[in-house]
Amino acid sequence: MPGRLRKPTPLKNPDRPYIALGLEGSANKLGSGVIKHAEDGTTSVLSNIRHTYITPPGEGFQPRDTALHHREWALKVINDSLAKADVSIHDVDCICFTKGPGMGAPLQSVALVARTLSLLYGKPLVGVNHCVGHIEMGREITGASNPVVLYVSGGNTQVIAYSRQCYRIFGETLDIAVGNCLDRFARVINLSNDPSPGYNIEQGAKLIRGRRLIPLPYATKGMDISLSGILTSAESYTLDKRFRLDGQPRNAEDTDIITPADLCFSLQETVFAMLVEITERAMAHIGSKEVLIVGGVGCNERLQEMMGVMAEERGGRIFATDERFCIDNGIMIAQAGLLAYRMGQTTPLLKSSCTQRFRTDQVHVTWRA
Repeated sequence: MPGRLRKPTPLKNPDRPYIALGLEGSANKLGSGVIKHAEDGTTSVLSNIRHTYITPPGEGFQPRDTALHHREWALKVINDSLAKADVSIHDVDCICFTKGPGMGAPLQSVALVARTLSLLYGKPLVGVNHCVGHIEMGREITGASNPVVLYVSGGNTQVIAYSRQCYRIFGETLDIAVGNCLDRFARVINLSNDPSPGYNIEQGAKLIRGRRLIPLPYATKGMDISLSGILTSAESYTLDKRFRLDGQPRNAEDTDIITPADLCFSLQETVFAMLVEITERAMAHIGSKEVLIVGGVGCNERLQEMMGVMAEERGGRIFATDERFCIDNGIMIAQAGLLAYRMGQTTPLLKSSCTQRFRTDQVHVTWRA
């Protein structure tokens, strides 16, 4: 939704308004957004349009099919974002696109669209790190100044803090990302992918009647976590003769019955406790009182609640956004790209290829002091 946000850090060339178009397509969300940095330093979200590729229950999304979805919907999503922003492509100062990390074929599809627009309309390109896009949009929306960042999504799980023009990774997953863990378990118990598997696990975990905590492995290793073992353990319970897939609440005498709600609740509680622990370690290490949650899993209300309790006990604050800005979107790419563009950074056409591996700490964050 359009809105007036806080003033960004003073940048080069602040004497006129700047407008950026951002394109995101690193996974199954295709997003296009338009953002404006005004002369007075304020930032306005002009549009934020997204279309999601949804597969049948029990199925994940494949790179080829996802790329086809992005190609089919790109023109409509971009046109809708420009129309809602009430701007023309000629008004745009730069075209920002996700350079990585992500799934190869979808990334390349969106990068191809960005390059085509750049050549057609003579607009400079700005390649954006997907993770940094999440961080900068989160900082902008919430007003967090220098937080420890918990970045949790389908493909990434990292604890990050800023230092000397770099977002440094203090801890991360050693195997699969938290979003991937939740999505894969949702497929095992045949949950719908609409609007997302993780959201439906969250709703299942809220079924209080008859719900109980099932023991699952707890694997923090310093400031890193491991999630493959807990996923395997949760999946093994679905093969237990006590497991009942119909999801009906147990009766008083059915003390041994295991329901999908039990497993959704137990998986969330255990994984989120691990995330809170490593985030708290990072906060203690750098002496921070702020924690910012970004990424698609950051929408989860239970994760926000658990992190909020920890932050409050430390005399700190939690910052989080809703699904408009947590879930992959084009506006976050526009925001991070425009910050870089205003510092004189652009991506030459010959270097506008994508990469599936692009770490957060590889980005030179020139726009922060």
